[in-house]
Amino acid sequence: MAKAFPTDNPFLRGYYGPVNTEADAAHLHITGEMPKDLLGTLYRNGPNPQFAPRGPYHWFGGDGMIHAFHLENGNVSYKNRWVRTPKWELENREGEGLSGTFGNPRFTDPRVMALNSTTANTNIVWHAGRLLALEEAHAPFALDPATLAPKGYETYGNKLNGPFTAHPKFDPETGEMIFFGYSAKGRFSKEISLQTVDRNGVVTRAEMFEGPFPSMVHDFAVTKDWIVLPIFPLTSSMERAIGGKPPFAWEPDKGTHIAFIPRNGTVADIKWVSAPASYVFHPMNHYETADGRIVVDVMKYDVAPLFPLPDGTPSTKEVPPARLFRWTFDLSGQNSSRANTFKEEQLDDRAGEFPRFDERFCMSDYRHGWIVAANVADPGSDPRTNGLVHYDLKSGKSAAWTALPEDRVGEPVFVPRTETAAEGDGWVLSVVYRGETRTSDLAVFEATDIARGPISLAHLSSRVPAGFHGNWRPGTL
Repeated sequence: MAKAFPTDNPFLRGYYGPVNTEADAAHLHITGEMPKDLLGTLYRNGPNPQFAPRGPYHWFGGDGMIHAFHLENGNVSYKNRWVRTPKWELENREGEGLSGTFGNPRFTDPRVMALNSTTANTNIVWHAGRLLALEEAHAPFALDPATLAPKGYETYGNKLNGPFTAHPKFDPETGEMIFFGYSAKGRFSKEISLQTVDRNGVVTRAEMFEGPFPSMVHDFAVTKDWIVLPIFPLTSSMERAIGGKPPFAWEPDKGTHIAFIPRNGTVADIKWVSAPASYVFHPMNHYETADGRIVVDVMKYDVAPLFPLPDGTPSTKEVPPARLFRWTFDLSGQNSSRANTFKEEQLDDRAGEFPRFDERFCMSDYRHGWIVAANVADPGSDPRTNGLVHYDLKSGKSAAWTALPEDRVGEPVFVPRTETAAEGDGWVLSVVYRGETRTSDLAVFEATDIARGPISLAHLSSRVPAGFHGNWRPGTL
């Protein structure tokens, strides 16, 4: 018998709480004029546990659920499906949750441990004709783009070397996908794998290197010449997990260590740069300047949110927010006074997360970016201010749209008006939760006129829970 979800965890109720239904809707009701040039599908992923978990629940631990909005000729259809991973299938047959968050061995059934199954709950991307649901400890899980039916693990002909990040990077010039995997030699190990797959889905690079300590490495950056992989002091430990302490914990004394690996070299050519302790879940964009400096724009936390100290006590009294910073690195010659320098500049003092940009300009100097303006790591108490912000990074100006206090705004995804449109010429799509009705809307904004508010809304009669990431796949299904 399926047990009710506990009510004392803020990530299992309200906006964050799971939904237990899968639905199909061919024609969502629309307010405003849905742009007829919008042809494609917005896929959105997030944790949605099928059953009450064993032991403590963490927001990052729920089963993946995909929400797909298909836009064509002004019509919007909707479909949501759980990602039917091996773990999901086993628990579905048994009718109960059999695992602890992050597969904690203290709470996980041996049958689930033996599966070593993905939850596939963090991101969803399209590459080389494959729709891939991602988390960061396992191989990608492939889905049918029209039905969302499971197609199983994608291992690229059994050449996948270790886990696969939820945030691969795509070179817009070559079509290459670059990705890494932490804990590459087993759970909570300090080895990191590094791989590339070409536009046809063929593995072209597979290496591994050792980090300074086991760490949760959520995201990274890639420029035309460098792979930039940060090791933050959010450490992992099997000893802690088995002993009832936090598997992941904040240890700022270990500092931040950033690996720079040449795209045209090997891991033997790594350069390391040290920086003060901080945490970054997500960069915005990353590129090289004309004089060879490396720029990475990040949403930076002073302390990693959602994770305690090693002894289990809170790392801060309040949930810390992220803010937009620009990091600039100079890796010029060892004898130069500028060698291995690190410069940090705060670009905004608003709390925010889920940075996005016009990804046709990935790895290039760019102008436009968007974030959710809220402390999304804090479930908090209603109401709270949140919305979207558009940055013009060349002029230094920004513009914001603020939702109603009881509403919640999801990650902004940019869609260009045409393949050859100028940077930022297009729309931003975001899923907005309406607190008063407990339903969700797909909101469409003019990308560089966010302050105007949505130009069109497609209304669901149900709720899309708080999730993480999504992406746009152009064209018909």
